[in-house]
Amino acid sequence: MSGPTAPHGVMPGAEPFAFPGGDGPDGRTGVLLLHGFTGTPMSMRPWGEHLAAEGFAVRCPLLPGHGTRWQDCNASTHDQWTATVEQSFDELAADCDRVFVAGLSMGGTLATRLAQVRPDDVAGLLLVNPALLTQRVDAKLLPLLARITPSWAPIASDIKKPGVTELAYPKLPTRAMMQLRGLWAATRADLGTVTAPVIVFHSTEDHVVEPVNSTILLAGVGSTDTTEVLLEDSYHVATLDNDAPTIFAGSVDWIRAHVRAGDDQGTGNAAAEPR
Repeated sequence: MSGPTAPHGVMPGAEPFAFPGGDGPDGRTGVLLLHGFTGTPMSMRPWGEHLAAEGFAVRCPLLPGHGTRWQDCNASTHDQWTATVEQSFDELAADCDRVFVAGLSMGGTLATRLAQVRPDDVAGLLLVNPALLTQRVDAKLLPLLARITPSWAPIASDIKKPGVTELAYPKLPTRAMMQLRGLWAATRADLGTVTAPVIVFHSTEDHVVEPVNSTILLAGVGSTDTTEVLLEDSYHVATLDNDAPTIFAGSVDWIRAHVRAGDDQGTGNAAAEPR
């Protein structure tokens, strides 16, 4: 959905958010959350609030071109998105011993890309319906569409749960979609360089990002520690859908297990060291 906003002003509810770590054993573990294409941090806030309630430090940036007007997205680039992700990661890592990165859809692409360019820093990846490509028929026309029209049919709010609406753009910005395709291509090409542990939660029925994306990602990463969790009762925006509790509880257990494993091995995280 969209809301009234002054030019370039952030829509109410689309703001970035951050929660400090608690005083318990999880307080020095950070989780960076990344929202999807045309979406906002609103889709990640319930997950972030759950992680914060469990004691983790949490941060979720608003990606450039998002949360304002769909026209702004067409003026953004994938380099701007990745730069924002790196900056947010470093801000979170400054107060943490280790940082995990979690993303929905394009957020999953960006999380994977970060693990490729910062392999020594990312403690693990938690991906929900991550995107690497599309098999939609109209996508073949995208290069032409991007030249002749700035927008196309929206992709937001693919949610099975009744009465739940994602705060996202009412149109698909075609030129920004071309930027996303470039990000997909670069990320697919470097999948083998991902060595961090990976858990993928993906919906068996997704009308935006086909489940084959998760199959390709899991088959392509160089990680020796991978986990797949099927979501049987959600569509694309699973963080707001019926299976959200499965994602939230599963991510807490997975993160804690990997922190314990790292501590047992006596390993640190380069992300927490001065750069």
